[in-house]
Amino acid sequence: MGKRRCVPPLEPKLAAGCCGVKKPKLSGSGTHTHGNQATTVPGSSSGPLQNHQHADGSNGRENVSDLTLGPGNSPITRMNPASGALSPLPRPNGTANTTKNLVVTAEMCCYCFDVLYCHLYGFPQPRLPRFTNDPYPLFVTWKTGRDKRLRGCIGTFSAMNLHSGLREYTLTSALKDSRFPPLTREELPKLSCSVSLLTNFEDASDYLDWEVGVHGIRIEFINEKGVKRTATYLPEVAKEQDWDQIQTIDSLLRKGGFKAPITSEFRKTIRLTRYRSEKVTISYAEYIASRQHCLQNGTLHAPPLYNHYS
Repeated sequence: MGKRRCVPPLEPKLAAGCCGVKKPKLSGSGTHTHGNQATTVPGSSSGPLQNHQHADGSNGRENVSDLTLGPGNSPITRMNPASGALSPLPRPNGTANTTKNLVVTAEMCCYCFDVLYCHLYGFPQPRLPRFTNDPYPLFVTWKTGRDKRLRGCIGTFSAMNLHSGLREYTLTSALKDSRFPPLTREELPKLSCSVSLLTNFEDASDYLDWEVGVHGIRIEFINEKGVKRTATYLPEVAKEQDWDQIQTIDSLLRKGGFKAPITSEFRKTIRLTRYRSEKVTISYAEYIASRQHCLQNGTLHAPPLYNHYS
């Protein structure tokens, strides 16, 4: 059984990244895929690896899909396990983590679309929304097209008030994911937005003490250079990629920058934290349908967008 820990209310903000592109089968010689480029990783016990990792750097920010490197290959975040930033967050108002009491709502995704739309068109940012402003670790994910290709995904493991946190990570994930160019106006109609709120962080007893499709995982390990690294996948990643536990762990190690051969003995040295998430996704079409009163002559205008919250 995992040991549950509580998140201190005033932890320094730490950002992270983790989402995938396609559904590769992990078998064969350890091909690592990053964007449209593939490289072979010697000694890997896993096969094709996709962009789902969260690795840590040094300036308080992590990239959801590629946390190892930030813009210009600079480190993004290096989490301090002693800081408590990854401890479990108590649920607001004592609610249980069940489908009957979900905190996440479609309106949160609509707010993310509002923020992105106003930014891209140079309008004032929307007023604060009406949904809860309780603090949560959170991720904002953008995907595009019918095949739902990843277009940006960045979040934080530190609890942030939802109003400011969603606004910040809406723009960070849309414009500053180092794997992709910034999103443009022309791409808006093809987008879908997901908001994930993270809960129930627990220390796992070992690297296999978690369940595919149920838990998100964050691993901490010492790489071949003696440097502490971390990487994470949201709960849906392993299931979407059809990976088992070992394949998921090996993928995270590679995405976290581990280049040496992966052995069963090395896996036992990993420190793993498991967590759950509440997630909601809407498409741009659903967003527009929810904002029909904002349409004037077929064009979305800024004032109705934020008047929606007044």
